[in-house]
Amino acid sequence: MSVCYPYVHTDRGMRMQAGELTSALLGAATWSDAMVEAAGIPVVDVPFVSVGGGIGSFVTVDYLRVAGVPVSDIRVLSNIDHPWQTYQYLTRVSQIPERERIRSDSSSRPDNIWGFPSYALSEAWRDRTLRPLVHVLGEPLFADYWTPRAGDVFAGMRRESARIGYEQMRVTGVVRLVRRRDQGGYFTILTPPAGSGPTKRVAYRSRFVHLAVGYPGLRFLPDLQAYREQHNDFERVVNAYEPHEHVYEFLKTRPGTVLVRGGGIVASRVLQRLMDDRERHGLQTTVVHLFRTFVTGAHGPHLWARRKGGDGFAYQGFNYPKSVWGGQLKARMRRLDGEERAALYREMGGTNTPKRRRWQQQMRKGRVEGWYRASQGTVQKVWPDTDGTLVSLVDGDAGSREIRADYIIDCTGLEADIAEHRVLADLLEHGGAGRNPLGRLEVERHFEVKGTASGDGALYASGATTLGGYFPGVDTFLGLQVAAQEIADDLARRGWCRRIGPVRSTAQWVRWVLGRPV
Repeated sequence: MSVCYPYVHTDRGMRMQAGELTSALLGAATWSDAMVEAAGIPVVDVPFVSVGGGIGSFVTVDYLRVAGVPVSDIRVLSNIDHPWQTYQYLTRVSQIPERERIRSDSSSRPDNIWGFPSYALSEAWRDRTLRPLVHVLGEPLFADYWTPRAGDVFAGMRRESARIGYEQMRVTGVVRLVRRRDQGGYFTILTPPAGSGPTKRVAYRSRFVHLAVGYPGLRFLPDLQAYREQHNDFERVVNAYEPHEHVYEFLKTRPGTVLVRGGGIVASRVLQRLMDDRERHGLQTTVVHLFRTFVTGAHGPHLWARRKGGDGFAYQGFNYPKSVWGGQLKARMRRLDGEERAALYREMGGTNTPKRRRWQQQMRKGRVEGWYRASQGTVQKVWPDTDGTLVSLVDGDAGSREIRADYIIDCTGLEADIAEHRVLADLLEHGGAGRNPLGRLEVERHFEVKGTASGDGALYASGATTLGGYFPGVDTFLGLQVAAQEIADDLARRGWCRRIGPVRSTAQWVRWVLGRPV
């Protein structure tokens, strides 16, 4: 292992001193050791730092541990307790409890870099049944795509976390910024939890930094944001990614109308919850579904790239066509830059959802009985009426109309701008980072953030913040693994870690099967 600094791992039990970010530090794009020392910020030396601590950090660290990197050479800076915590929260509030299945392929396992055995095979073995395997063999012509249960995904990551010693690498705190070091590498500034010690900041000095910070935040549509700010009403106008169980509980007490906005997978899950509750509890809930773009049939720019659709939805088994993870689209995208790349993203992108037979049956029944109504339109304004209902003024093909509802559930996604994330905003301003054709972080084919190199150090990024780069499916389990493999291979090319060759890969897979530590 080649190391450019004399690393001393002193973060466990070290004596800290109070420190603060001075105006000199905040104004400088490159820091020296003397500047940090003068500010009184204690320094921890470690070769590799991952910022975020979610599934993106977990998968990348998993690859490095399999490649032979010791626990002492890695630190994960995070404000969450375990890697799947945020994802578990989002699935729960968006109506995917642990017993339900998520939108992911059988072989896309964040806890298993080899993808074998797949989730379907593991479930078949555990439950002593061939049903999952028969299901996989029949997809997608004779059955819906087989997908794993959320609880099985979390359980797998919990086991792998213990196997690779993840908890020993995790450091609790909030990352403030990442700046270049004048001698190469980076300083990553962490704010520890209040009361954890006498210091306000800690600087992690490393050769490599990896960013996996997820989505910058929730995106509310302008009309809904204006309503919430004006009326201070966070109970009746909710985002599907924030807690809103009170909506379903209210509907169990009396008949009501819910306006669901959006046409993606989360909208599908919210609809299913509303329709399941209606069946299970004999409710009289009315569901009004508003699409910004109403899809009436198969659509797409080319015959070979047409996507199925109907009743407002664009249907697709996964976020992107499967060939983006290892087929023609992946190879084609890696050759494109600028507007050509953006154009291809527009061709294959857009909101979509799987076509599940159960959902289709429920919606058909709702349309026949009149309690489910779907239409297209753009909301101009939302206001409360005197009778307590919410009124949405909608512009559509037939002109303007009003939609009245007791609750509005916004299912339009997590698409906030990357500049809303403090660390990413600082990188754009001081770190040399730039935006890709879709406005996210521009990364190289090996996921190094363009323009941020520092001596023999490198800054990498993976996950949702890199959407728009040379690899499309970044915000998926398999996409995070592809990025982690590219990063691990680049680190091996730099001589920092070993490459995962056939012999080591086989030996490590056997250890994974047996549950033995790396």
